[in-house]
Amino acid sequence: MEQVVRSVSLPHGIRLPYVEQGDPGGGAVVFLHGFTDSWRSYESVLPNLPKFIRAFALSQRGHGDADRPETGYRPQDFARDVADFLDAHELERAVLVGHSMGGSVAQRFAIDHPERLAGLILVGARACWHDQPDVAALIQHVMSMSPSEPVDPQFARDFQQSTLAQPVPPGWLDMAVAESLKLPARTWQAVCAQGIQQANLTGLLTGIRARTLLLCGELDTLARDGQQALLEGIKDAELKWYAGTGHALHWEEPERFASDVAGFVRGLETDASHLALRKAG
Repeated sequence: MEQVVRSVSLPHGIRLPYVEQGDPGGGAVVFLHGFTDSWRSYESVLPNLPKFIRAFALSQRGHGDADRPETGYRPQDFARDVADFLDAHELERAVLVGHSMGGSVAQRFAIDHPERLAGLILVGARACWHDQPDVAALIQHVMSMSPSEPVDPQFARDFQQSTLAQPVPPGWLDMAVAESLKLPARTWQAVCAQGIQQANLTGLLTGIRARTLLLCGELDTLARDGQQALLEGIKDAELKWYAGTGHALHWEEPERFASDVAGFVRGLETDASHLALRKAG
């Protein structure tokens, strides 16, 4: 089923495209993509989600067809956008699912807006990125690009290919590269400088109180060694490994990923029901 892309204008004037599906009365789950991706990062996941989940997948500022301000790419800026997005849809709380950079945004949201977080799923995430050697090399290359020149398509392809350990359907990598190339070099640089280099939340993880599920590919060279810090810092966290998958595990195994998201949401709803019964008794 082809997704209908809508857009919302936030109070500060940033316009974000998004897609929505599922029961309008169901629990909200907001999907946040990684660096240079868009809402389409979850395009193969959405059809596999049960209808009881009210799913939103959005393109974050600077990405896909969203507006691209000159600045404002810190994790807290992205997190504020998520809060404003919830306001625009009159949603008090939501489960956040964040992949890679989107995981940093989700962690920041959990710290800045804890009362609005129903649960947290971090996918190929880290508390700190700039100390990871491959990420440091990526940042160095991006910052060396000319901001006035187009991003090299082969570089964008190599970057997206590096996130995979298994084959993906024909055309999927082409789509991911095309989404990456929508970002001009200046936006790649702004997000790297503000959103990735500054995404060091290690000392703040104890402030995350929501139930948290960590999903990571066993062959994920970018995030694999960062899982222990998340487990140690987040009190109510559980880790699931995906054998044979890389950094973009939701691209490689979208059906299993959707099942894990659904199971996590069901667990939250069961816990809430039990709590309500105890209070009533």
